[in-house]
Amino acid sequence: MKFVDEATLRVEAGNGGDGCVSFRREKYIPRGGPDGGDGGDGGSVYLVGREGLNTLADFRVARRFKAEHGEAGAKRNRTGKSGADLRIDVPLGTRVVSADTAEVLGELTDEGAELRVAAGGFGGKGNTRFKSSVNQAPRRMTPGTPGEKRLLELELTVLADVGLLGLPNAGKSTLIRAVSAARPKVADYPFTTLHPNLGVVAVEAHRSFVMADIPGLIEGAAEGAGLGTRFLKHLERTGLLLHLIDAAPPPGTDGPVAGARAIVDELQRFSPELAAKERWLVLNKLDLLSNDGPAEAERIVAELKWEGPVYLISALKREGTRQLVGDIMTHLEQRRRET
Repeated sequence: MKFVDEATLRVEAGNGGDGCVSFRREKYIPRGGPDGGDGGDGGSVYLVGREGLNTLADFRVARRFKAEHGEAGAKRNRTGKSGADLRIDVPLGTRVVSADTAEVLGELTDEGAELRVAAGGFGGKGNTRFKSSVNQAPRRMTPGTPGEKRLLELELTVLADVGLLGLPNAGKSTLIRAVSAARPKVADYPFTTLHPNLGVVAVEAHRSFVMADIPGLIEGAAEGAGLGTRFLKHLERTGLLLHLIDAAPPPGTDGPVAGARAIVDELQRFSPELAAKERWLVLNKLDLLSNDGPAEAERIVAELKWEGPVYLISALKREGTRQLVGDIMTHLEQRRRET
């Protein structure tokens, strides 16, 4: 199962500089003739494929990009300075579509590959260009042409780096809302999430990862109960699993330890390889516990005989989530360096 990360940005190439109308005015050259220079070309905008990026999260904030304009020509046949080209780094696999025409402009699949998405304008001609035998003193010039302006839609097919695993109403959708721009449906009844939701978690500039909110599992999911095995298959592709546990389940339901063990059993029945995948334990809804919340969390961890990383959070109040996503980002970066 694949997801598509999307972003919209506006790019504007630089305008060309105007040509210059000028005549030589020197003491001993009474008829120096025209000496107006050409304008400089405007800068173009390029997208550049980079391996180190894996999401389009950076374009959630910066959405408008402008290249430099060309400078106007000057007297003494001086050509104006051309505007600098603007190069924007994007992840490999980014597909670029014109939002106005739906035309596919290209796809960046190789490291360092460049795609020009907006061409800079041409510099205008100075009056020197129009000198002829019948027009020795032209007062004509041409203005620079405008650079291209485009509204682009970027599409990136991604696989989730992190999968959220847990019973219905464990707080997976609430967590993904708290740490990303995704807005999955949140309610207090089972199977709120009917389809996986993708959230791009931006820790800081150029540091982000993809989190998938998987529909809640129930006992028998490995045989197709509930929403079936198609979402368990998706979890096989993630690099890290977060096992969310409701630390304060409602009355009449199994306790957090029994629920956690049921999830582990389903994983082992479905795929031993999936059950062996790295998993972090996340105890959620600590805001609903009494003052002895940390002690209750320690009891849950002890009963589960959990030996891996453990995090105590309240996704609703966003307590402990910053530490969680920061540690995930560091962990994923370390894994990428090792592979």
